[in-house]
Amino acid sequence: MKQIYILFTFAACLLLAACSKDIEETNLLAPALNPTNADANAGNWKPILLSSTSEIAVQAPIATTSPDYVAQINEIKAWQGKLSESEQKSINYWSAGAVLRWNEIMRELVAKYNLPPVSDTNGVYPLPNANNPLAYPFFPFSNPPYAARAYAYVSAAQYDALISAHYYKTRYKRDAPYVVDPRISPLTNKSTLYSYPSEDAVVIGTTVELLKLLFPGEQDFIQQKAEEHRRVRLISGANVRDELEAGEALGRAVALKYVQRARTDRAGAAAGIVNGVDVWKEFELAAIQQGETPWISQETPIRPPMLPYFGRIKTFLFDSLTVVTKIRPAAPPSTKSETFRKELEEVLFYSKNPNRERIRMVHLWGDGVGTSTPPGHWNAIAAEHMIPLKLSEARWARNLALLNMSLMDAAIVCWDAKFTYFNPRPSQLNPEIKTLTGLPNFPSYISGHSTFSGAAATILGHLIPEKSNIFNEMALEASFSRLYGAIHYRSDCEVGLEVGKKVGNYAILRAQNDGAN
Repeated sequence: MKQIYILFTFAACLLLAACSKDIEETNLLAPALNPTNADANAGNWKPILLSSTSEIAVQAPIATTSPDYVAQINEIKAWQGKLSESEQKSINYWSAGAVLRWNEIMRELVAKYNLPPVSDTNGVYPLPNANNPLAYPFFPFSNPPYAARAYAYVSAAQYDALISAHYYKTRYKRDAPYVVDPRISPLTNKSTLYSYPSEDAVVIGTTVELLKLLFPGEQDFIQQKAEEHRRVRLISGANVRDELEAGEALGRAVALKYVQRARTDRAGAAAGIVNGVDVWKEFELAAIQQGETPWISQETPIRPPMLPYFGRIKTFLFDSLTVVTKIRPAAPPSTKSETFRKELEEVLFYSKNPNRERIRMVHLWGDGVGTSTPPGHWNAIAAEHMIPLKLSEARWARNLALLNMSLMDAAIVCWDAKFTYFNPRPSQLNPEIKTLTGLPNFPSYISGHSTFSGAAATILGHLIPEKSNIFNEMALEASFSRLYGAIHYRSDCEVGLEVGKKVGNYAILRAQNDGAN
């Protein structure tokens, strides 16, 4: 066992030591952002955490006739006079959009850290430590709930920062460098927006600050990507330096509001282990007291369940009382009931009778270890369908914020149900059931994939109504891939979808009242 542990640790260290610069983003050939509608009024949209788009002060810019500004213009000219091929490639890459590119980078980070710890030589599973992120086990273990929360914080903060930037753009009305001085060559699409503070820079400032919290072991890589992005805005002629500095300062200030929220949203207690004591055992005891068969980990040695108290984390779209009184589903069929017996038989059937189409679905929607998780999968789907729409940065941020708040809250309500009912997995009750995909290490009811997918399809269908049927078909397929993989009962999938749709409807309610329509 010791040898296996050492080999695994060595392999994992190699994974984390791999040069982060080689992370491959998708949509590398995405066209430069050229919005059909620049959403110049986005400064009037309703923020999520900020009290208003003017809450964080941004000082007025210097005059474009001042010597300091002229020096900044000359800095751009100097860059453009020695433009390299690699710099042109960077311009092409980042010109696809700040929100898109940082979302892709974040998905890759989630995939990189989606690595469950192995047990030590004593059969104990060590917990990742945010204060020592590069010591094994690496922090974070970016499992689906962690990932959903991470995507939500970054996207929501980007949205608040961007609409705040729009407020000050309209207030200060400073033209872009290539408008002030026609000798500046715009090396990406011209924006119809005012230039101060920089949109891209607020995204940089916000994202860097939050990723430092969420992926503390990646600070060097994150700073390297930020510097590359920042330099692109200069050499492309899109912004002078003080526009970038003002934007980053605004973005950081917004991010710190979200960091403060994240530190107090109860996520730190989600593991359910306090001073070595498994406080999560209360869920197991409650199931037994109700006469039900409790869930038991099928791993060897037995692994504690994944984030059993995640269902008590602070939500974005509704309050904690709503989770319990309006969204939590009714109990699943009793493990002693005839309905349950029939559902268990159905799982056994799919386990013993796989076919090509069902296996395709199982693998397509697996989203297991080493992937960007189901929330990341839905972010990728959203990006694919949003790129052709030619949206503004502000609307990109709004759409992803609505999606990711839905996914985070879906994770919360799903984990609330899972640990309220503590329902066993099919293969726990019938050893004849052989799973066709990885068996998650937490209770069965309700299905996480189903809840995530129901929420995502609902809000995306509202945001892109012409694709609503496509998103709903995807959600149904993702949901039932878990039944076909023999790791969920039918009721897990069906109820999970319905619960996810309820969460998505709360996101729609916010979207209808945020001033962006």
